[in-house]
Amino acid sequence: MSSVQVQPSQARFFLEKIALPWFSHEHPLTKRVIEAIPPDKGDYRPDPVSRSAFELAWHIASAENRFLDAVASGEFDFSGSRPEWVRNSADVAKWYSENFDANIKRLEKLSDEQLLKIVDFRGIRQWPAVLFLQSGLHHTIHHRGQLSTYLRPMGVKVPSIYGQSYDDAQAAKR
Repeated sequence: MSSVQVQPSQARFFLEKIALPWFSHEHPLTKRVIEAIPPDKGDYRPDPVSRSAFELAWHIASAENRFLDAVASGEFDFSGSRPEWVRNSADVAKWYSENFDANIKRLEKLSDEQLLKIVDFRGIRQWPAVLFLQSGLHHTIHHRGQLSTYLRPMGVKVPSIYGQSYDDAQAAKR
């Protein structure tokens, strides 16, 4: 059983006033970084032990949606795999947005009981479902930063994330 105690009003406040707006703000930023990967450069990796750009983009998109789904369904499902049609960064961005939108709609309809249901994450932590939204978003932001560092060595302009990027600033000067 979780030692984290959350009241229904706290869960509702966190969902509606913090988590959903936060996800709505971060999603287009993440999608922009994924879309910046040229479809023909998805195999780029900065080191042999690193994930490729495509693998990292898929990890970001699928894990974020896995967290959203876990909150909405009350359990983590690790059985999913990448659809066959997702073959490049443009496909990842499309899949990411479609699933994100569907999952956000599911979250908007959750009852207090669903938000407070104790959900197990790999036996590591058992928290009220709503609290996994913060972990999921932190995971996305961490890996989005990692992926953004792949872009310049691939010869790609880095999109703005939290303020103007160097590339966007240079474009604005022209």
